[in-house]
Amino acid sequence: MVDLVSGYCPNSGQRGETVDSFRIDDIARKLMERLPPALRSMQADLENNFRAVLRERLGKLDLITRDEFDAQVRVLQRTRAMVETLEKRLAELEGRDTAGPVSPGG
Repeated sequence: MVDLVSGYCPNSGQRGETVDSFRIDDIARKLMERLPPALRSMQADLENNFRAVLRERLGKLDLITRDEFDAQVRVLQRTRAMVETLEKRLAELEGRDTAGPVSPGG
């Protein structure tokens, strides 16, 4: 899984895609718009606190990036196709075994 805030992937030890600052800023802005006007005077402090809380909470979630999800979907699709092919092949082989021995003369 990839930590979307830091971009760190503990399984591979590599940094992946991160939740870009734009999304966090957008969420923080939407939260600010919903605050009563009296609280908006503390806008800068609140925005910074919203961002910090969002980054912390998102960092604790066990999330993966969309690219990683799509890659896993492709792996699953290939695996399913391979299983279906092997099942058909096995059914054919089992069908030959139950048909009796094949005569050497054909």
